[in-house]
Amino acid sequence: MDICFATNNIKKLEEIRHLLEPDFRVKSLAEIGCREELPETGDTLEDNSLEKARYVLDHYGIACFADDTGLEVEALGGEPGVYSARYAGPERDNEANINLVLQKLEGIENRKARFRTVITWVSEKETRQFEGIVEGEILPERAGGKGFGYDPVFRPAGEELSFAQMSMDEKNSMSHRGRALRKFIEYISPEADKA
Repeated sequence: MDICFATNNIKKLEEIRHLLEPDFRVKSLAEIGCREELPETGDTLEDNSLEKARYVLDHYGIACFADDTGLEVEALGGEPGVYSARYAGPERDNEANINLVLQKLEGIENRKARFRTVITWVSEKETRQFEGIVEGEILPERAGGKGFGYDPVFRPAGEELSFAQMSMDEKNSMSHRGRALRKFIEYISPEADKA
């Protein structure tokens, strides 16, 4: 069954394909011919993921799932949250985003944080949302070179390693995106038999 994952982020795509294939042929935005920036005008992760998935279905006619993820830092009142990708500015610079979080947490003992992902699935028949959360903390400095985004400074609760120090399988087994995706896969798996 062909479905679209509303992203062109190669690392995200690899993560998702690793979990969904061979049951689904997951196509990127580029692979369906979508070159425009998808709208993300919502104030919540739920709104943004729905907006992206709905846009793809409406304009390209392919069932789609979209995710939106936020890092929510307790001491920062839940920031950066829905603005995680552009926290330090519209350039979506991962290093600048990490630097800003670390700078704002200087001298603060409470480093509790969580990653939250919302996946929205939109097809001709339905719209469904799935949430995944992983609790953890922000490290005082970067550790590891794998993953993307805030992975080098996020350590899941009860773990020794940051997300950026883990293999893809290790990270997927506990990550926010992995948890939301497993709920999504469990839900759409019967769809594969009807395709």
